Amino acid sequence: MKGRRPFDDITDLFEQLGEEIDEVGEALETRARSDVAVDILERDDAFVVHADLPGFDRDDIDLSVSGQELTIRAESTADEEAADETDEGRFHRRERRERSITRRVRLPGEVVAADATAKYNHGVLTVTLPKPASDSEDTTRIHVE
Repeated sequence: MKGRRPFDDITDLFEQLGEEIDEVGEALETRARSDVAVDILERDDAFVVHADLPGFDRDDIDLSVSGQELTIRAESTADEEAADETDEGRFHRRERRERSITRRVRLPGEVVAADATAKYNHGVLTVTLPKPASDSEDTTRIHVE
């Protein structure tokens, strides 16, 4: 162990621990995002967010915008008839019960939240968030002498 300083082992341990913590954080972030896959499309006049929400009804979805952040919440509740036997037959496995998701999406720019629209079709939510009107039309060029 020639050439090693007394605290090299401790430094190596902290570096290894830091790398492992980063890996766990990335895995958790990927898992959280995989619950709701999101695409953000930028058009000249709006941002369009597509989110996969299969298994939810239109009434299960709640949307809100605060600043440059879109929050998507969806919650489905189990049917009142949660017994193992129904008119259709007897369940051997029931995994499709209550579930709740929340996904916050950072938008790439400012939006006019009051003019936002949303559609839900075949498990895909499409939210259109108009951009503010451009001030470029009111811009006056100033000549520098």
